[in-house]
Amino acid sequence: MTGFFTPKMVDASSGFFVPPEEASHQRTFMQWPVNRKVHPDRAFLDLTQQTIADIANTISEFEPVTMLAAAEDHAQARSKLSASVELWDIPTDDLWCRDSGPIFVVDGAGGLAVSHIQFNGWGEKQVNARDSQIARRVAERLGLRLLPSGLRGEAGGVEQDGRGLLLAHESSWVNDNRNPGLSRDEIERRLLAAYGADRMIWSRGVWDEDITDYHIDSLARFTGAGRVLVNLPDEPDPDDPFHSAALETYDTLVENGLQVEVVPEPYFRRVESFDFVASYANYYVCNGAVIAAEFGDSETDQIARNALAQHYPGREIIMLNVDPLGELGGGIHCATQQMPAV
Repeated sequence: MTGFFTPKMVDASSGFFVPPEEASHQRTFMQWPVNRKVHPDRAFLDLTQQTIADIANTISEFEPVTMLAAAEDHAQARSKLSASVELWDIPTDDLWCRDSGPIFVVDGAGGLAVSHIQFNGWGEKQVNARDSQIARRVAERLGLRLLPSGLRGEAGGVEQDGRGLLLAHESSWVNDNRNPGLSRDEIERRLLAAYGADRMIWSRGVWDEDITDYHIDSLARFTGAGRVLVNLPDEPDPDDPFHSAALETYDTLVENGLQVEVVPEPYFRRVESFDFVASYANYYVCNGAVIAAEFGDSETDQIARNALAQHYPGREIIMLNVDPLGELGGGIHCATQQMPAV
């Protein structure tokens, strides 16, 4: 990327910061999945597109939704999307807007910009010719400044509370497939600057076991000042690296004085494959609602619903069957990106 590393980077002194997800949104951005190298099974791609449409249509009942797709894909997308979902001609490969979409920052005085962490297909694990350009193209269409961070990575790899605190797994950032030659301290400095934050909590995570190198947003989410919701198995498998890393992250959060509530993973689910992501934590907060996954376990689905209602009082809790996203390694939060109201 010509001119990617540039000395002009966003920092806290600029006044820009990423607001909490639960703050008011102007709209939600999403991406239409089309790349057949990524999705070779046509029938499963149809299911995935319908799932993305279901999420977009649901969110659009509460706030505007903009679906990004190449112009030649609009007719197909429109056949599944409600009339209230807007389509923009910005070409896409895949659906993960949390990772390849724009990270919006505000300055508290009506200013809005895009803090740019360069997406590179999770360390070039996936084709990304279109997706790696999405944040820049959205910024250009909106007429917003693109503020380089000097980092490669994904917003799904860092959780932020909008109040100055970040949380991340080292495996998603201190990794030669994203940021070769950069120390953890330097990556932390750049992440804090990119989000307008002043404090960061690290946990080790898991390297090279999934495409994201264990994104934090499928495990732990800030729900307010000093509060975290964590998705953990009731009976951790000591031989499962993700279970071990999750428990370590939980301990780290408690040690840092945060109030941590645990929601159990589903005991029973419709999809039993080993690498299926069954995360209640991978939800999305929009204006007036929380959009979350249900997995077909009536007991744990209800526990998750109750926890979300407690953490987000006054919002409608809507739970959807998004199993195709779990089979692809993600969830609702991974597929959405908020544009804050200013």
